[in-house]
Amino acid sequence: MGAIGALALSSLIVPGARTAHADEPRSPAPVEIRSQSATVETIEKHTDRDWSMFVYSPSMERTIEVQVLRPADTGAPRPVFYLLNGAGGGEDRANWREQTDVVEFFADENVNVVTPIGGAFSYYTDWLEDDPALGRNKWTTFLTEELPPVVDAVLGASGRNAIAGVSMSATSALALAQSAPDLYQAVGSYSGCAETSTQEGSRYAEIVVGLGGGEVENMWGPVGGEYWDRQDVVRNAEKLRGKAVYVSTSAGAPGPYELEAWEESGLAVLPDLALLGVIEVGVYDCTMRLRGALEEAGVQASFSIRPDGTHTWGYWQDALHESWPLLAEAIGA
Repeated sequence: MGAIGALALSSLIVPGARTAHADEPRSPAPVEIRSQSATVETIEKHTDRDWSMFVYSPSMERTIEVQVLRPADTGAPRPVFYLLNGAGGGEDRANWREQTDVVEFFADENVNVVTPIGGAFSYYTDWLEDDPALGRNKWTTFLTEELPPVVDAVLGASGRNAIAGVSMSATSALALAQSAPDLYQAVGSYSGCAETSTQEGSRYAEIVVGLGGGEVENMWGPVGGEYWDRQDVVRNAEKLRGKAVYVSTSAGAPGPYELEAWEESGLAVLPDLALLGVIEVGVYDCTMRLRGALEEAGVQASFSIRPDGTHTWGYWQDALHESWPLLAEAIGA
């Protein structure tokens, strides 16, 4: 696979582990903020508005880096936007900061943008069992119980929250919004398959977890079992009622970003583009079923369905821009 495919398949490929600030020293002074036994161990302030918080998770028994973009104006409590990376967990180059204009886009916004680093191939969920390759994953617990209180305390947040994800974590964002209905007022899902209990949805999850070397049954038990049903956003569509919901996908045909890649790389890029198109076709089908389920349940949602485009970062940046007014209004940003 070429470089374009490696970058675009954020939910499938993790080269060498790294983070945006991995080479910078940590501040030695601990910050004693605790919640559900979670602890903010250190805070690195790269700039006044670009921070890294290092939060100890008791459920996973390890320290998680949490990247933070502070609001333009911190003179009043501001909401929090939890923005999840794809299946690389932000540990590779396929992440929001390196592939999009996220830092510049939020430069004038009054919101705290919070992104955990880690959780590669985990679906940001609570796994039933520890995995030999992927370790202990209790991301639902971390993201919905352990992290929000310390984020609110350290950042002086308003208590209103949105969450969004891309590719693998687009599925996760919707599921997290359903599992913690009082925590999030808005949710965005960019090119994710919201199904887990169907053959198509479970197969997608098996592929993603398997690419990380994990055993998918350690996540939710036997495929097709009760835990897979519980995580299926489409089957539980009514649980999104009352939230601002934005969902995007593309139809899989070549679009403007594929044309750019073709002009830059020529024939060498064709295998990558074909694969990314096939992936997005599957996501498109899942998204159509989600739209039908939400309509049947009478749950309002905003859908952005492009007639062209593949599973590529350019479209996810566009979706973030397009979704932000809806999400921002819901949380008072």
